[in-house]
Amino acid sequence: MFRSAHVDSFPRDNLPPREQWPDLIFTLPELHYPERLNCAAEFVDRHVAAGQGGRPAVAAPDGTRWTYADFAAQVNRIANVLTGELGMVPGNRVLLRAANTPMMLASYFAVIKAGGVAVATMPLLRAKELQFIVEKARIDLALCDRRLAQEIERLPERTLARTVYFHAPGTPDELERMMAAASPDFVACDTAQDDVCLIAFTSGTTGVPKGTMHFHRDMLAICDTFSRHVLRPVADDVFAGSAPLAFTFGLGAIVLFAFHAGASCLLLERTAPAELLDAVRTHRPTVLSTSPTGYRMMLHGLDRADIASLRACVSAGETLPKATWEAWHAATGLKLIDGIGGTEMLHIFISASGDDIRPGATGRPVPGFEAKVVDEDGNEVPPGTVGRLAVRGPTGCRYLADARQAQFVQRGWNLTGDTYVMDADGYFWYQARADDMIVSSGYNIAGPEVENALLTHPAVLECAVVGAPDPERGQIVAAFVVPRAGVTCDEALTKALQAHVREAIAPYKYPRAIAYVEALPRTATGKIQRFALRNQR
Repeated sequence: MFRSAHVDSFPRDNLPPREQWPDLIFTLPELHYPERLNCAAEFVDRHVAAGQGGRPAVAAPDGTRWTYADFAAQVNRIANVLTGELGMVPGNRVLLRAANTPMMLASYFAVIKAGGVAVATMPLLRAKELQFIVEKARIDLALCDRRLAQEIERLPERTLARTVYFHAPGTPDELERMMAAASPDFVACDTAQDDVCLIAFTSGTTGVPKGTMHFHRDMLAICDTFSRHVLRPVADDVFAGSAPLAFTFGLGAIVLFAFHAGASCLLLERTAPAELLDAVRTHRPTVLSTSPTGYRMMLHGLDRADIASLRACVSAGETLPKATWEAWHAATGLKLIDGIGGTEMLHIFISASGDDIRPGATGRPVPGFEAKVVDEDGNEVPPGTVGRLAVRGPTGCRYLADARQAQFVQRGWNLTGDTYVMDADGYFWYQARADDMIVSSGYNIAGPEVENALLTHPAVLECAVVGAPDPERGQIVAAFVVPRAGVTCDEALTKALQAHVREAIAPYKYPRAIAYVEALPRTATGKIQRFALRNQR
């Protein structure tokens, strides 16, 4: 590792032991970064220095329009406040709490530019969840949108040393008042490429979240792999999406990919499917990212929408059902770009675009990454064999002081917890989360395959499939179905859905139990909490 700029050594001290890291590979020439690197300066100051400061960088529905020069000045003012009046030193962690707003983004980059470590949190998190993050990452300072003050103020006394608020409705708040007296100039901290700049907490689909630690170079690496080789952005692109900036999918897909290319981002606080369609019509983004559920829901509003500005649509966060891909393509002519990533890897590492897409397959390893399917002992299995997905590349899992590091990283490979099949052409086909594979009467049944079959029935709006204990079969397939409006949920519908699945896929995979629900339990990032469904059985 290179000489750290961190005065507070907590981030580096709490990295996993080096022997527990995954193998990091830098096969592409663009992945060879200088020893001294501050990614905030690379994403923003580079464009200003190149004479592109007048180009658009950040926009929001409230009328905010910042050029790169405007954004740099805002970032610099906050960085001066942090290192001056607030006493932040390089290596300190700073909690960030806000929706996707320009001030949130400026604060994020200011922390990193000043040598700090950004710890962004989902707006929906409650005090108990925030307390876990604050204590785990040993955070003293928080920057918080005034509208989200309630949960911060419910924290036990002395959990945080200081909270500074911004964005009070109708008047400058504490942070804005400090910024008004601060200089718009700031020299980026001389950080090393492998200094930690971000701790992102997993969304907790399986229980207790884990803090994942990412370096300055990692922020550039996801741009020089997935974005450069799959999205291929240009400076005139406008990026928008539904994921919170606290979710690394949202940070990359909305902001980092845009800034790396000198393009701009549209920050949206309201991102329900109908609101996302309205934003596309009004603000004309060219690259959109959301979940498979988001695309499926937007299909119902396309007759009243104008999405002609879009050239690329990215789907991630959960598996993309083939039925959703086909319906979106038929309705819009756009080929959804599927991808699997993860908070541990920072962003997407398997994907495909354009003519390389095979509907139903996630894709092939993104340039810069390697992937394989392995058995329980870590041995690679032949094409066509179900096994565990293993991946490595320029980014990789480094948990913050967590024994689960040894589970995720084995033999130098990141084991994502997903089961896959790789075909003879090197395409990867998702089967299930490893802990979601259902074993019934000796048969291995992938829940997402059953979900995909159910989604092709006109009565089904959403669904999730889990294994339920059964004394005879060990487990049975249990489906939780959100019906479309006006559908009668009775025994006749249950029998019709079961017959539909038996016709679509192998009969033994049909759901022997079906429950009708108003909504599926989800994390703050929109992922279905299947463990919560299993607990309902």
